[in-house]
Amino acid sequence: MKQVLLVNSALALPPGKMAAQVAHASIAAFLVATNANRQKWLDVGMPKIVLDGQNEAQLDMMLRRAREADIPAYLVRDAGRTVVAAGTVTCLGLGPAPIREIDALTGALVLLK
Repeated sequence: MKQVLLVNSALALPPGKMAAQVAHASIAAFLVATNANRQKWLDVGMPKIVLDGQNEAQLDMMLRRAREADIPAYLVRDAGRTVVAAGTVTCLGLGPAPIREIDALTGALVLLK
């Protein structure tokens, strides 16, 4: 079990804002997952990986693919109170889900630098 978080790197968010958006995506995707997957993920130490989502279009595409694969997903749209305009897509949370399912969807993506 693991969770993957894709950051819209085209926004070049400051570190604190990025951390908040990743946290939003992680918690929201966790809440979308089944109770069984949530418990399994908690039991294995909540593994998560943060990947480079090149832009909003890529995050939208990954959201569609996740839904087709029945992987829990949550697309974060910012409230617009600080750095970006309201409705800006900042992050996508995927899982927790079985590693093989997550890797089939995100295996070609790179770690966020």
